[in-house]
Amino acid sequence: MNETMEQLQPVVASASAPEKLLTVENVTLSFGGVRALSDVSFDIRKGEIRAIIGPNGAGKTSMLNCINGFYHPQAGRITFKGKTRQRMRPYDAARQGIARTFQNVALFKGMTTLDNILTGRTLKMQRSFFWHLFRHGPAMNEEIEHRKYCEEIIDFLEIEHIRKTPVGRLPYGLQKRVELGRALAMQPDLLLLDEPMAGMNLEEKEDMCRFILDVNRHFGTTIALIEHDMGVVMDISDRVVVLEYGHKIADGSPDEVKADQRVIDAYLGVLH
Repeated sequence: MNETMEQLQPVVASASAPEKLLTVENVTLSFGGVRALSDVSFDIRKGEIRAIIGPNGAGKTSMLNCINGFYHPQAGRITFKGKTRQRMRPYDAARQGIARTFQNVALFKGMTTLDNILTGRTLKMQRSFFWHLFRHGPAMNEEIEHRKYCEEIIDFLEIEHIRKTPVGRLPYGLQKRVELGRALAMQPDLLLLDEPMAGMNLEEKEDMCRFILDVNRHFGTTIALIEHDMGVVMDISDRVVVLEYGHKIADGSPDEVKADQRVIDAYLGVLH
């Protein structure tokens, strides 16, 4: 793997206690008279896969929106990489190292797979708009380097055969993979995945699970994901936090959460 991917080299596990990459403390979010989140606290450790689960309306997506600055909670605070902030815009979150995929695919449907993934490199581009407008000199060299990086992401996600295909023509499962590639192009410290396997068949889910694990284990990317498939959550997550109607009702390892009676009653009743 060439030097453009040096940020994505395998990470050697440390014997020391895991570092907290992000901490959510007593976050409360309301929309008029509706409280989406009530005094929620949890943390995400560096290098882990952290699942956020709960029934529909539990506040899971609202929590991701607070983490990446789309929503601003009325109370509580969020600390990322040791810096506490009360308000942050999504573009600030992106600059600080938080990338995001969405519950509903949000791609540029008329653009190719490669061009969509290249948009994830925008914040990494240093040359001025003038240079990029004429695609000359330093801007051309910069674009070549970014394209090399994106081509390696395409190889990693095994989507070489659709690199020049407009994403609007792709089946849903491949569109979700392209969206993951665009997020990876940002070289995030924290990757937020909102239902990455929604609407997929079994084979597509298996592929996506494999890619998520590879991103985490080989690239060292910390991942927080929302997912309704409990088989997936229990198989790939290091820790799970459970929300119900905006309240945290459980937090721990997959086995601990699966055995928690409050979770069984609220969400996993089929296991009771």
